Amino acid sequence: MKIIYLHQYFIFPNEPGGTRSYDLALGFLRSGHNVEIISSTSNPKYKNDDSRWMMVKKNGLVVHYTYLPYSNSLSFKDRIIIFFKFLVFSSIKIINLKADLVLATSTPLTIGVPALLNKWLRKTPFIFEVRDVWPEAPIAVGAIKNRAIKKILFYLEYLIYKNATAIVPLSKDMRYSIFSRYPDFKKKPVEVIENILEIDRFQFGYSHDISLLTSKIGFKPRFSILYAGAFGKVNGLNYVVELANKLIKIDPSIVFILIGEGYEKKSVIKNAKAMNVINKNLFILDSISKEDLPQIYYECDMGSSYVIPIIELWANSANKFFDTLAAKKPILINYEGWQKELIQKENIGFVLPPNLNSIQSIRNFVKYTHDDKLIHLQKENAIRIAKEKYSTNVAVEKYNKIFKIIKTQ
Repeated sequence: MKIIYLHQYFIFPNEPGGTRSYDLALGFLRSGHNVEIISSTSNPKYKNDDSRWMMVKKNGLVVHYTYLPYSNSLSFKDRIIIFFKFLVFSSIKIINLKADLVLATSTPLTIGVPALLNKWLRKTPFIFEVRDVWPEAPIAVGAIKNRAIKKILFYLEYLIYKNATAIVPLSKDMRYSIFSRYPDFKKKPVEVIENILEIDRFQFGYSHDISLLTSKIGFKPRFSILYAGAFGKVNGLNYVVELANKLIKIDPSIVFILIGEGYEKKSVIKNAKAMNVINKNLFILDSISKEDLPQIYYECDMGSSYVIPIIELWANSANKFFDTLAAKKPILINYEGWQKELIQKENIGFVLPPNLNSIQSIRNFVKYTHDDKLIHLQKENAIRIAKEKYSTNVAVEKYNKIFKIIKTQ
């Protein structure tokens, strides 16, 4: 089967960011499919001065890049402009490529438009992969306020779901969100395929003989908690600054490592300086490639994921949650939903409240960091769950079942 993979932010492992699409695409190749990817890039080496697009062949994959510089530090308005440009460019591109199937993965929601137009014009079926409940999530955080725009986006969401041959939400909470608003779509093939993890990358991608963390912060902490991801509004990383401020008075041997870029990074640094925790029990570092990430995880004691206290965001399926499990580490979160349920059911981490008003919850966490026996057990549970539920092979097998259903229709 020839598959066109639509992902606006496709990356290879030597670049910063999530590699779900790369790992799945390689899995599809191993299953005997051909894969061509349509994506944008911020890398000037892929800028083609003679054409809108540059084709790159790498690791058996064919990637069509259009140069549209993007970062999480851009304003919401600037991001919308880039979304729209990619919508137009990719819609023209996809119509000129032949395929048996299109797989469109959000965000943004507009990624579904090229797949939709291609279906109408070339009768090519498409799968829509829901990474975030758009436009529900941006509306909930106040990024979209105009009533008319909200109506347009909800209608676009409905239109994409209606025309998709199958829908793949990345969590059961996302599936519930879709069904609660569009109950008719229960008749479609809807398969939850959570974010995936490359176990070998995290289990064998580090060295015992170096200390990347020590070289970056100057010492080896007693207990270190890693956050590797975006500094966006929804991530609410000032929560970590407040937590570090409270913990430094109780147990300064607990250290937070924040790695990444984003619109809120300057604010987080400013706040950390004001609370006098920067470079003490809170360190803020630049982004690193996915290839270097296993080394940092190996040297830290725990991974973490945070969101601001908005219910619509609990459905997330963040890379950092799954990277932590693949690295055989317990996970720390500050929200509810399916991830909290999984942590408590499988005993793979610690859940803090969305606000830090309770000193008892903070003291409980301090006590937890000293419980070596429990943490060892949670590490073993984490890697077990990673292998059983969230490996790339499991996800590819689920996708291949969907492909077979589509092929017989």
